[in-house]
Order: sequence, then structure tokens, then C-alpha cells
Amino acid sequence: MKKILFLPLLVLLLSSCDVLQQVVDSSLGQSVPLTTTEVATGLKQALEIGITEGANKLSVTDGFFKSPYKILLPPEARKVTDKLKNVPGFSDVENIILEKINRGAEDAAKRAAPIFKDAITKMTFNDAMGILMGNKNAATQYLEKTTYNNLYSEFNPVIVQSLDKFNARKYWSDAVTAYNKIPLVEKVNPSLDDYVTKQALTGLFTMVEKKELDIRTNLASRTTDLLKKVFAKQD
Repeated sequence: MKKILFLPLLVLLLSSCDVLQQVVDSSLGQSVPLTTTEVATGLKQALEIGITEGANKLSVTDGFFKSPYKILLPPEARKVTDKLKNVPGFSDVENIILEKINRGAEDAAKRAAPIFKDAITKMTFNDAMGILMGNKNAATQYLEKTTYNNLYSEFNPVIVQSLDKFNARKYWSDAVTAYNKIPLVEKVNPSLDDYVTKQALTGLFTMVEKKELDIRTNLASRTTDLLKKVFAKQD
């Protein structure tokens, strides 16, 4: 009779030990499951860090102009600058317009972060889990895929305003008008804002991607407890 009673007591005791071990593990930070809120919030936090850092670096003087993200003239623009080297008033047209368009992009970058952050809030939990366990640039790819068109629509007027602030569009329009008057040349569209907008967004997304990779691979870059916990899952 004692043996019969002992067996269920032993099972109960062992079960209690398992529960106790789980509690201990949890208190030590082990085997603690991630909640849906933590995953989504952690990823959004990582993206916001990347966006803020990227926008801040690009928005300072020479953030574009003297960096790997410098916006160069489109190939078709080179034929304009080459032809105008001997035209009075446009001998240094390439250097002047390069500085102007990069100054415009730097100025616009100051207003980029809020636009990106607003887009991040729409990320679902399923999106977040797929990103967390996806490629090293999965978050940046998701952001570019889902927000690029909207970002362009909002960012382009900022670029236009910034280019006009530095007189870039007027200067380039005058240069192209002078070029188009040269006999036998193929006419060129003087518009700059579409090209500069796309190049500026490319620079911003590249900065975000760089920061995402850093957070995924460099433990020291996970600067909050939530980032450490969330990204530990993909290590």
C-alpha cells in the first residue's frame, strides 16, 4: 500500500522540480519566450535607431557631398557638362551643380526620419517575425518594399524645396537650356528633382541597411535590453 502511494507522490515531486527549474531559468534570463509585442517593438526600435542615425549623418554639411553616399550626376548629364566647359558662365558647371544637389539632399534628410518612422508603425507581428528570422537586411527590404512609393511622394516636394533653396534647379535648367542651343546636340530634360529624390532615398535606405546589419551581428550595438532579447533569437 505504501509503494502504491509513493509512486504518484514521486511523479508529483519530479513535476514540481521541473516547474521550479523553469522558474529559476526564467529568473536568470533563460528560456524566456518572446511576446508578440516584444518582437514587433524590438524590430521597430531597431529600424528607428537605424533611420535616426542614418538621417542624422546624412543631414549634416557634407553628409552626402563628402561621403560614400555622394550623389553624382546621371550619365546623360555628363555630356551637358562636357559641352559647356567652354561656354562663358558654365565652365565649372559640374562641380557647382554637384555641390548644389548634394546640399539639397542634406537639407531634405533632416525631415526624413519622421516620414520613415510613421511607416514603421504599420508593421504587423507576422511581418516582424518574418523579418527577425529572415535575411540580414530583411527589415530594410521590407521597409523599402512597403513604403518606397509613399516615401517618394512625401520626400520629392522636400527635395524640390531644398534644391530651390540652393538654386540648384534654376542653375541646372539654365545650363541645360544653354546646352540645348548648341547645334546638332540631342536635347536633354532639365529636370533634376526626380533623379535627386531617388538618389537621396537610396542613400537613406543604405544607411538603414548598414545599421540593421550592425545590430544583427554586433552585440555591442544592441543598446537596449529589448534589442538584446529580441535579436538573441536570430543569433
